[in-house]
Amino acid sequence: MKKEIFYDIAIIGGGISGTSLLYTLANYSNINSILLLEKYDDIATLNSNGLGNSQTLHCGDIETNYTLQKAAKVKRTAAMVENYAKLYGYEEKYIFKFTKMALGVGDEEVAYIKKRYDDFKELYPYMEFWDKSRLNEIEPMLTYGRKENIAAMGAKERYTAVNFGEISKSFVQNAKNSNKDIEVCLNEEVYHIEKKGTKFLISTMKERYFADYVVVNAGAHSLLLAHKMGYGLNFSCLPIGGSFYYTKERVLNSKVYTVQNPKLPFAAIHGDPDIVMDSKVRFGPTALALPKLERYHGSHFIEFLNTLNPDEDVLKVFYDLLKDKDIRDYILKNFMYEIPGVRKSLFAKEVKKIIPAVEADDLVYAQKVGGLRPQVIDKTNQKLLLGEAKIDTQKGIIFNMTPSPGATSCLDNAQKDALLACRFLNKKFDMKKFETRLVNQKEEVLL
Repeated sequence: MKKEIFYDIAIIGGGISGTSLLYTLANYSNINSILLLEKYDDIATLNSNGLGNSQTLHCGDIETNYTLQKAAKVKRTAAMVENYAKLYGYEEKYIFKFTKMALGVGDEEVAYIKKRYDDFKELYPYMEFWDKSRLNEIEPMLTYGRKENIAAMGAKERYTAVNFGEISKSFVQNAKNSNKDIEVCLNEEVYHIEKKGTKFLISTMKERYFADYVVVNAGAHSLLLAHKMGYGLNFSCLPIGGSFYYTKERVLNSKVYTVQNPKLPFAAIHGDPDIVMDSKVRFGPTALALPKLERYHGSHFIEFLNTLNPDEDVLKVFYDLLKDKDIRDYILKNFMYEIPGVRKSLFAKEVKKIIPAVEADDLVYAQKVGGLRPQVIDKTNQKLLLGEAKIDTQKGIIFNMTPSPGATSCLDNAQKDALLACRFLNKKFDMKKFETRLVNQKEEVLL
């Protein structure tokens, strides 16, 4: 017979979102007993894994799809991750300094970058404008063999690369060091949640857990579990898989982002020195809709259908996307980028925008690199939501779906969910301590 175990709060999902909430509750609230359930045998094995994302701390300075307002918000959330790393001495261990830039190619994009630099330089006073001659000094491969004019807004030696998998594991360890009742259970897949009186019953194949409050941070599975409970039926999930390509030689020492086409709903190609695969540079991501909820595991096709929940509203969103030629071409290209035999030659054309001298033979498809993002469809308003989505039932359970830049925003999201949990449970959150350590950090360092 299964045991019945009771906790103040249960967190489902051991990625960057779930573990950051575990850490935040353990260190900045007076909630005493906290459970974290993870379906696999280790923390952060999926999208938060070091190879499952672009390893970028998204500050809003080189992401050209961010408005000034959104950039200001993301800058604050990114600072929390940087301050956390400094607080525990993780510099050059889990978080790394690189030169970074947003690159404009051709006169039109160069003019766009110059204007964006002028508009954003007050928010990011460390940013500089680099013309073609200056870029030749910083990253010679950007200019080698190039005829077009180029320019960039960028910064040298900023904390901009993060191993979010290792940060996730550090969140767990630093939660356990808090002297609270912290239970982390691996290989515990949650298949059912239901309300039993004033508590929630969480069922796995091994145990029955009870909690007064539940936060589900399980990627695309968050919406699946919400639907099973009758919540979030106005949302559908469109899982988008991202792949990458390595170059055989280290052609970049900087993070180089390109200008986003405002019509396209996903990130433009960028080049990044890989902090996990030492000496390699990866380019991507591609963006391909996949009929599964996890990239490199079983099909989950039935689960995919349950979260997509197709109806007229979903079809209307697809129709609105596909009627635009730029989006149709983008979808077709990204499909071709996954087909062996043709994908390298096609993707090389994209990489040439950054490194003109790159040829197809210089590229290697990065096997099992990249993750899967749960892009949410708002059926009520018939549109694709490009940011994070939250279902707060106000009944003691929250469901979060956090595509990029969810890893960068992990501590900000954790703070918001911790406040909701404390309010519901009549517990206290130490805002002053949280703000001092993670938002307006002084010189305190914990060893």
